[in-house]
Order: sequence, then structure tokens, then C-alpha cells
Amino acid sequence: MKPQPKFVSAALWLLLGAAILRLWVMPLPSSLWVDETVTAFVAGHPNDPSLIPVPQVPASVYYAVPRALAGVFGGSEIVYRLPSLLFMALALWLTGRIAARLIHPEARWFAVFLCLTLRWFNYYADDARPYAMGIAVASAGVWFLIRWLDTAVWREAALFALCAALLWRVHLLYWPFYLVFALYAAMRILQRDTGVTWRSACGVGVLVALSLLPVAADALRILRDAGEHVFIAVPGIRELEHLVRWSVVALAGGGAWMAAKWLKWSVPESSAGRSALLLCFAWWLGPALCLFIYSRMTGNSVFVDRYISLQLPGIALAATAIAGRRIPSAYWRPAALLVATIALALMGKWSTFWPRHDNSDWRAAAQAVNAEVAGAGEQTPVLVASPFIEANAPVWRPDYPLPGFLYAHLAYYPLRGEVYLLPFDRIEANLEAGRLVKESLLTRKRFLIYGGQGNVDDLRRWLAARPELAGWRASDARYGDVGLTMFRSPDATEGVTARALQ
Repeated sequence: MKPQPKFVSAALWLLLGAAILRLWVMPLPSSLWVDETVTAFVAGHPNDPSLIPVPQVPASVYYAVPRALAGVFGGSEIVYRLPSLLFMALALWLTGRIAARLIHPEARWFAVFLCLTLRWFNYYADDARPYAMGIAVASAGVWFLIRWLDTAVWREAALFALCAALLWRVHLLYWPFYLVFALYAAMRILQRDTGVTWRSACGVGVLVALSLLPVAADALRILRDAGEHVFIAVPGIRELEHLVRWSVVALAGGGAWMAAKWLKWSVPESSAGRSALLLCFAWWLGPALCLFIYSRMTGNSVFVDRYISLQLPGIALAATAIAGRRIPSAYWRPAALLVATIALALMGKWSTFWPRHDNSDWRAAAQAVNAEVAGAGEQTPVLVASPFIEANAPVWRPDYPLPGFLYAHLAYYPLRGEVYLLPFDRIEANLEAGRLVKESLLTRKRFLIYGGQGNVDDLRRWLAARPELAGWRASDARYGDVGLTMFRSPDATEGVTARALQ
């Protein structure tokens, strides 16, 4: 017996509201992770001299949005993340509209909830970084391109051109998506499935290209020093297989096939055409393949989840298109109910009441440092290694002025005590810490190491092995992937944090 349409529609809206609340809204107040503190730093110090070595960071138009909101409502974690939530809500709505247009009028709910099964789709909804804005702009660009090709109305062409001109300004590694626009438009025109002519399409393309010339000039200038900002190895086939996330498409298609066999569904009356399939699969695979090839050819690896984030709606649309070859019209919404239940069950982080946005809890770690410094009743030294690969000589130096980009997390979550800055490179950080031991740390009863867990662990092991610190005791705490270690001399009493770490 088929569910009543009104009941199904109400259930879908209820599940959507529950998913948005749990997956997007509840993590908003949690601690910023380190790149989000960069957003706060750039928003508050847009022309700071410390940003000169990293021109790609402030280049995004995105920062104007959190800067404007923080100027009105203050710079809390929620305020900095709210733009991303709104951008991803727009992207989610557009994905549903595109699925209804390209695949089936009833497919929108299925595509929407498939988006919510994707961990990174939900992650960027709370991430105070440019990626949600980029996903929304790309989705809007696709939508207006479809509308323009459907209607040949110049207003739609202008809106498409505006989105296309904006996309590369959101992030300099979003250039592969222009191939998605071009492939779909070319396919529609070749199929004579549009009133838009080659002449009109080329004219709009030239206007978009001219608008992007300043961005291209900036990108080429930054490209000369790209190797200095690489933080990940050149990818192989395993990394490509992992980041294209083929399993979502396979599971959707395989699940629909099994349901059709088991429930004896008839063959659907209609499914996505060739141009629609091309768009969905190019959207899914295009950004990943382009950045994979670029990373392999240049040796400057940029094959990272966030840089291929534009693929996320494409994954959901490709999976919906494949499933749509088996799902009859009457079963799209019941199938969407199943996907919604899976999204909430798998993505809800039900082991905790208040889920965190990210595993990095810089706020709690900074609070622990400040509690220890206050409890010690002295200016406790705090060694802080920069989490950014650019923090090496000559950009970094021991007297690096604060606030500065290389220690953006200290600007947002400030520390008490005497802060000693260390470079990013672990060998150089160890050498600098050794110099500090000889010059000043041995005269103190305690000192702290604070930073990313990997950096803190390396420093702890290296310092614990030094003969000057024989007899000193070390206590550790972890706040997600943020580490805190306190060294105490043999005659030091236990402080607030030390007791908590035992």
C-alpha cells in the first residue's frame, strides 16, 4: 500500500528540519579550527602586513561577508559560521531544483537528502571558510545556465555570467568548474536542444573570460611561489579513488536496482537524458580529475577535499541520475524518506548531545593554558609552534610580531603567560625550543607546549630526552587534535592543569 502524499510530504519536511538542526545548527557554537581562525584574522585585519607572504589567502571575495556580519553582530563562532550555513542552504535548494529539472520532477527530495549523507557537505555548512560560498555560486551558475539554455532569455544569460565571473573570485582553485559550464552548454547546442546559438554562447563566454582576466593575472603571479604553500604529497590512484567518492553513486544505483528487482517496479517512464548525465558526471568528476592531473603534472599538490568541494552537489546529482533509471515516479518520495533516515542516522554524531564542527578544540585548549598560567601565579612560558607551513625563515623569526597570520589562532583565542613562538618545521622548532631551554626555560619551574597534536608530541619527545631536563615531569592533555603538554621541574608544585591531566 502506497503512503498518502500528504503524509510523505510532511515527513520529508520534518526530517529535513531535523537534519538541518542536528547536522548544521547544533555544531555552530563549537570551537573554530585553525583555518577558521584565519577567517577571523583576515576579516579583522584585511590589510595586515603579515598577509603579504600568503597573497592567495585574502584574495577571496568571501571575507567581505563575515567581516560585514562581525562588524554588526560581533565576532563569535556562530556569527563567523552563519554565512556558510546560509550559502549551503541555498546550494541545497538549488540542487533540488536542478534534480527536478534534469532527472525527474519528483527527484528533488532524493537529491537533497543524498547531499545530507555526504560528510563534507554538512561540514562546509558550518565551516567559516570560502567553500560553502563557492558551492552556492557554482550551483547558481549551473541553474542559470540551464535556465538560459531552456529559454534563451538574456536575463538568465546575464545571471549566469555574473555567477561565472564571481566563482573564481571566491577561490583561486575553482577554475576547473568552468569546464563543466562549457561541456554542458556545448552538448545542449550540439544536440539542438536549445534556442541558444553558438554565436550567443561564445559571446557570453568571451564576456566571462574578460571579467576573469584580473583574477587570472593574480593566479599566475601567485603560481610562481606555489611550491612554498604545498602541504600534502602528490596524489596517486588511491587518493583519487578516495576523493571521487564513487561509493555514494554506486550505493544509490545498486540500492535502486535491488529495490526494483525485489518490489518488481516497472521501468520508469523517463530518466535523465544525455546532456543531463553529462552535466551530473562532469560536476561530480571534473573538479577532482582536473586538480589530480594538475597536481601530478606540476608536483604542486592541491588535491585536497576542500579544494574539490564544488563536486559535492554533483555527487548527489550523479547518484540521483543513476538511481532514477530504476525508480518509478510514485516511489521517489518514499525512497527519499529512506535516504533521509540514513542521513540522520549516519551523520548525526549521536554519541554526544552537542556535536562539534571540527575535531580541533582550540578554545578549550586555550582555556586550559590560561587556567594553568593563572593558577601558577607566575608568567609561565608557553611554547607555540605555528600550524602553517609558511612559518619558516625568512617569513618566520623568533620576534615575529603578534597579531599575525602565522599565529591566527592566538589572535582569536589569546593566551596568558609568556608566549614563545616556534616555526612550523619540526626540526627547526626543536632547535628553537632547545635554544629556549638553555637561555630561559631552566630558570622556571614549569613551561607549557601548545599547538597541533603532532607538533606538541614531537616537541615533548625531543625535550624529554634532553639531559638538561632530566627529572622534569611531563603531563599531557588532548583537545581533539590540539595538544597541550606541561613540563614541571622536580621541585614544582602541581598547577590547575597538571592536576587535571593526571
